[in-house]
Parts: sequence; structure tokens; C-alpha cells
Amino acid sequence: MADDPARSLRFKVEIDHHNLGAWTKCEGLSVEYEIQEYKEGGENTFVHRLPGRAKYQNIKLTRPLTAAPEKVADWLTSFQPSIQKKISPGTAHISLLDPEGKQLRKWDLQQVYPVKWSGPSMDAASSQLATESLELSHSGFLPG
Repeated sequence: MADDPARSLRFKVEIDHHNLGAWTKCEGLSVEYEIQEYKEGGENTFVHRLPGRAKYQNIKLTRPLTAAPEKVADWLTSFQPSIQKKISPGTAHISLLDPEGKQLRKWDLQQVYPVKWSGPSMDAASSQLATESLELSHSGFLPG
């Protein structure tokens, strides 16, 4: 069926022992380096340009709203602050899948925690699918 949203779920996300399921869109897998400029004393025509700190964008995941959203809700609940538990960022694995569900590539994200979850906009006049999005912060990624 051409309009089946499950056919386009091409990114599988796992964070520690939480399988957050498949997603249709994954944005933000990028890194940008600050450039530090150093002017050499006595040589006014030359500036050294050296790489500085790395800055990673937040990852934004989007998918059609599923009938079983408890996987994401359970993981988000684990980040609720309380006196009894210490919150510690996790490790995420984002897998790119082919149409048959076979893993083509994987990225491992370090020090992951949730930034934002958004549910669907409610509009009875719209024919668009209801979607949810999850935004994650991390301190770096490695191709798996």
C-alpha cells in the first residue's frame, strides 16, 4: 500500500536498553568546528587558522504517531528528576534501514538526553498524518 506510513520508517533508534522504534526522519547528524585565528607577532600579513571546539547539532526524529507510544514515554519518564535517582545521559544508536529492514549504517551518539518531545497538531480539516517528534542532545557521534 503506497500510503502506508510503516513503509517509510527507515531509522531505528535505541537508547541504552530502550528501543524507541522506527522513525521516518532523522535530522541533525552534523558537526561544526570553530575556527581559532592566531595572528603571528611581527608578521602582519599572515593569520594561523586552527580547528577549535566541535559543536554538535541536536538530533530531531520524526514519525507518524504510533498506537503504542509508551516506548518513548517510558524513556522520557526515566529522565524525570527525583531525590532518589541520579540522572545520567545514555548512549544512542541510530540505524539506517533498507526497505526490508536490514541495517545499512549505524551511528553511535554519546551522552544523550531528551530536549523536547512534540505530539501532533490537532486539525480535523487536515488530511496529514498525526506525527510526533523527539529532539535529543548529545556530545558527539561515531559512525558504527
